[in-house]
Amino acid sequence: MDEHPLLRALWSVDAALDAAAGIDPVFLPTRDKERALQALQQELSRLEGLRMRLLADAGDVADEHAARSAGVWLAVEMRSGARQGARDQRLADALARWSHVGTALRDGVVNAAQAEVIATALDALPDDLDPELVAKAGAQLISDAGHFGPRELRVLGRRVLDVAAPGLAEAHEERLLRAEERRGRAETRLTFRPRGDGVTDVIARLPDHVADRLQAYLDSFTAPRRGHLDGPASGDVAVMSLPRRRGEAFCAFLERVPADRLPIHGGTATSVVVTVDLDAITRGLGMAGLSTGGTMTATEVRRLACSANILPAVLGGAGEVLDLGRSRRLFSPGQRKALMIRDRRCRAEDCDIPAAWCEVHHANPPWSSGGRTDLKDGQLLCSFHHHRAHDPGWVTSRLPSGDVRYHRRT
Repeated sequence: MDEHPLLRALWSVDAALDAAAGIDPVFLPTRDKERALQALQQELSRLEGLRMRLLADAGDVADEHAARSAGVWLAVEMRSGARQGARDQRLADALARWSHVGTALRDGVVNAAQAEVIATALDALPDDLDPELVAKAGAQLISDAGHFGPRELRVLGRRVLDVAAPGLAEAHEERLLRAEERRGRAETRLTFRPRGDGVTDVIARLPDHVADRLQAYLDSFTAPRRGHLDGPASGDVAVMSLPRRRGEAFCAFLERVPADRLPIHGGTATSVVVTVDLDAITRGLGMAGLSTGGTMTATEVRRLACSANILPAVLGGAGEVLDLGRSRRLFSPGQRKALMIRDRRCRAEDCDIPAAWCEVHHANPPWSSGGRTDLKDGQLLCSFHHHRAHDPGWVTSRLPSGDVRYHRRT
């Protein structure tokens, strides 16, 4: 029995690919490489369009194998993952609804990512919209795909009625925004997953406007530090990636959240109480217990004692509380302004992080050694150098200029 024409066409494509696979493109002229890459990309889009059309009409295949959909069956067969298969099936069904978009994909006019964006935009149009206006909106987006990628098309898709039906555009935009806000609230999540190795994964899903605000907060910490979170000029620390810089910025951000602005919890403003022996905090060795149930090194307590809103409960030899609280030891806003005027930047040698992004360090002597919160005893350090000032692996020396030089402890 003769094979179906579709299969014969696919076998001919397969034979052509076999022939192309044996050709080494290394000596292909540059212009021909460009043409070949563009042609391949277009053919991939056309093949994907054909696959989507076939998936949309392959419900009998799903029934034959008791699969949720043909897309899921195919993904399992080809080991690409059921989740991807479900997404492929949704796109195939959408392109069946919007046949002109599917045709554009099969003709290589749009690629698969663009087709998905266009179909999603058309699905979001009001159900009672005049079919002629819907067709006009689709044609506009297909035309725009010749000039814009998926990200830009997504924005244009939200505003397509500005062109197709200006009188309806504002109401449609408001409806989309309300739906997105409801979805944002419904899908908001934040989970903590302790790894058991001193690190906890924080996984969050936030509404767009909240995520934008958080990113703006974190970028305010990372932007002026770019080359300085990586360490001193000696280059002994590898360059940090943007995610690493934002992680560091998130830690710094939490340290600066004012406790007096937070809800009352457990009879006082939300705080973390650190319990530490006087000997440990003086020497910077040993561990401290947290009221949250965790632990922290005494070195980190000494650093946080300079600027973060923690409450150290310092215990004597018999376990009695010698001192509770340290907010009164924070430098006042007026003192900080004076330090900004005096120091102007991080006082670590060769560091030019501006004063506005620095922390105040008790330097002469440190608070843990009985230092006072006086202007002459304060010093501005960026977050990186403030950590090192409390790291027992480093020692510091004061230069005649007043800057601080760091040396590895030997």
